[in-house]
Amino acid sequence: MSANGNNNNHFSRRESDLGFRLLKAWAGLYTRAFHQTTIRQQFRLPATGPAILVCNHTSSIDPILLQAYAPRLIRWMMAKEYFQYKPMRFVFDTVGVILVDRGRRDLAATRAAMRVLSAGYVLGVFPEGRIETSDELLPFQSGIGLLALKTRAPVYPAYLDGHQRNREMIEAFYHPSDATITLGSPVDLSDLTDSKSGIIEATRRIRSAVESLKNGSKI
Repeated sequence: MSANGNNNNHFSRRESDLGFRLLKAWAGLYTRAFHQTTIRQQFRLPATGPAILVCNHTSSIDPILLQAYAPRLIRWMMAKEYFQYKPMRFVFDTVGVILVDRGRRDLAATRAAMRVLSAGYVLGVFPEGRIETSDELLPFQSGIGLLALKTRAPVYPAYLDGHQRNREMIEAFYHPSDATITLGSPVDLSDLTDSKSGIIEATRRIRSAVESLKNGSKI
């Protein structure tokens, strides 16, 4: 099975699937045993239907920390180099990860993300495009604005911080840390059109919403 979101079986994934339930139980146990995680405000994701969860990127364990506390299955867009780690392939296949080629404009991954949203899933995106080791919020790639306006799925901001920063991919899994997840309300993009200027403004608003959570406000 491929982890690029193109296999039709990926669109039958649901929160009720045994594989996902077991994986979520493991994620909850892992985060509670290894990572003291503080949640500032509960997830506001809709009970059904599409949504985009947008978060800054601090370490390789970010998707696990977020999924452990999210009520719904999150289909992550993730750099394809993560797939080289064989133990992770089962996880990627279970949740239906969309692998992204960061070395170019990956239109296939964008189309897969649109299909995921069209199928009613929650899509998880790290729009900075890479892990940032400091608490600086990098510029967001405009693809997030494009996805939001093309699909009209509600966008929910999140901000992650903690001691998981500054660790290599495998190292982050095996070292306990403290993490804080701050969650916000959907970003209002209702007045924007699907145009170049609209995409730029949508990207700016989404980044601003995440940055406001970094600064301690909950919107």
